[in-house]
Order: sequence, then C-alpha cells, then structure tokens
Amino acid sequence: MSDIMSYLFETNAIKICEENKPFFLTSGNLSPYFVNTHFIYGNEKDAVELLSFIDESLSNKITLPEKVFKKTLEQYKTNVIYKNVIDIMKNYIERNIDISEIDYVSGGERRDWFFSNMIAYLLNKPHISIYKDLSTVVSDSNFEKTEIVNSLENKKVLHIADLITVASSYIRAWIPAIRNLGANVCWSCSVVDRMQGGKEKIEAEGAKSFSLVKVDIDLFKKAFEMELINDNQLHMLDGFLNNPNETMRNFLIAHPEFIENALKSDEKTKKRAQLLIDSSLYNL
Repeated sequence: MSDIMSYLFETNAIKICEENKPFFLTSGNLSPYFVNTHFIYGNEKDAVELLSFIDESLSNKITLPEKVFKKTLEQYKTNVIYKNVIDIMKNYIERNIDISEIDYVSGGERRDWFFSNMIAYLLNKPHISIYKDLSTVVSDSNFEKTEIVNSLENKKVLHIADLITVASSYIRAWIPAIRNLGANVCWSCSVVDRMQGGKEKIEAEGAKSFSLVKVDIDLFKKAFEMELINDNQLHMLDGFLNNPNETMRNFLIAHPEFIENALKSDEKTKKRAQLLIDSSLYNL
C-alpha cells in the first residue's frame, strides 16, 4: 500500500506538524499529526468543493446520491490520484471478500460518499446512502434510480468509510440504520484506520473490518525511509503513539512558549489553547 501512503502525504490527507509545532485539535488536545482522508480525492481544493456541494444538495435526499455520484465519477475519470486510490480499494476488497456475497454497498454522510459511490459502481452493487438522522435511500449501481426502501431483510452490506477512529459513527448511526432495514453490515472497508479501537468495536458488532492504511509507527517509519518526514518528527510521533498524553505534556513543559504564543495567535488557535488550559488537559 505504499502508493496509498504516498498519496496521503502528497495531498496532505495525513499532515505531520513542523518541529515543535503540534496541531491543536477541536478538543483542545494536541497532536503531531492529523488526518483528512477526503483530501485523497485528489487534492484539498477538490475535496472541500465536493463537501460544499454535498451540503448544498442535502435538502433533497432522493436526488443527492446521483448528483454526488456524477461528481465522483468525473473526478475518477480525470484525477489520477483519486482513480488509483479507488482502483486499489476495489482490488483490495476483491482479494479479501467474496464479492458474490455482497448484496449492497453503503456509505454514510458525508465523507464516506467520496469512496462508497465509486466502489458500488465498480462492483456493480446497489448503494445505500445513510444520512446522519439514520434515514436511508437506495440507488442502483449506476445511480440512475434512487428510492426509499423500508426493508432489505437479511441482505449483506459492505460499508465503505473514509476513516475509522473509535467507530462512533458506526455504532451511533451506520450499523443501526442498516439494521433498521433488516439487513446487516457484514464487512467494513476504510481508507485509513487511526488504530484507536474502532476496528475492534466494529468487529464486536459482527462485521469484518478492513483498512488500506493503518496509522501506526510502521507507517511513519516508512514515511521516514521515503524522506517524507525527518528524524525529529518520527521521534515525536513514536512517543505520541505510545503515550499521547505524556508526550504532549512533556512537550509543553519543555516549551512553555508554545501556549503563550498560541494565546496571541488567531482566534481559533487562541480558543483551543484556552480550552486546553481551562480543562487542565495535561495537568500542567
């Protein structure tokens, strides 16, 4: 999967912080990397534009799947990175799952649709679009016909996702939505697994979980060998993966100016730095 890894770094889908400049997360926590898997759609600009297009089209759940599919199909035909990612994912699925057993492919609002639509199309399987409110619509593999279906009794579903972290979306929405139809998510395939326990939670629900890329130290060692990151970045990533809280706490103790500078920065950074302080996230 070295091609996928290269694409993740090339498109900034995985971005590593500069030395001594970890990223603030929404929670106020710090991380030496973040993942925006949907950037592997080809580039950040195209990915952001597709997300905006989806948001603008969400008001009509019946017409949205075809609209999104047409966008992804055009990108598949014109963007080499995206086409290669989709082809790699399709081939990976065909090697690991008996395709004849798959009745439907599903994807959840919104980023899953970057990948699930094209996989359904290429595997010639109907597609279930799952919305955040757990409502669903079913499209044929060409997305020419979309309708509300109330029952898919005992059908087997492959769910396609952009990213797995702790699988909260699976547990809260995707798996229950499919079960509401009388069907079952039997397999999950994601582009990236952040290795935060999501795979285990999905498999506890009876689905086999696959991912093209696992975010672990081996990934970052390969990135180092490919000269995508340097030794100092690798060292921080190694520590973070082993013990994120202790690594970031030690960093803040060694670099007190980091918080001071963040509090003088832009409004978003200032707000997150203040949240870190107010919530005593690192017990400083």
